[in-house]
Amino acid sequence: MELTEAQYERIAACLPVQRGNVRVSNLQVLNAILYVAEQGCKWRGLPSRFGRWHTIYTRMNRWSKNGVLDRVFEHLQKEQLVRVKLEAVSLDSTIVKVHPDGTGALKKTVRRPSANPAGDGPPRFIWLPRMLERR
Repeated sequence: MELTEAQYERIAACLPVQRGNVRVSNLQVLNAILYVAEQGCKWRGLPSRFGRWHTIYTRMNRWSKNGVLDRVFEHLQKEQLVRVKLEAVSLDSTIVKVHPDGTGALKKTVRRPSANPAGDGPPRFIWLPRMLERR
């Protein structure tokens, strides 16, 4: 899913004008964004034909904050160049349980026997006998 030069000309008015010494064109950035959206890869996984991943990510982040991406995707769908369904997924930290080891919590090193060992129930481990070497 890449835009051609002719398709890009139809939506070029939505994008900011490039100034200065720019190594990556707006068309390359758009194609890289579409590649990440289609493949679901990480930014670091972008093929080198798009340019440096950090440059593309920085420009995409700036466009996102300024509302440029909203205009571009709206125009892309209006021109019927690309069909994109935008979805947002949110995970709340209260529903994702993390093991204490994953949170960086200190591990218990001292075992405190309870006052009533019988009340603790059956042991939570199994003894596995091992045969020792015979002399």
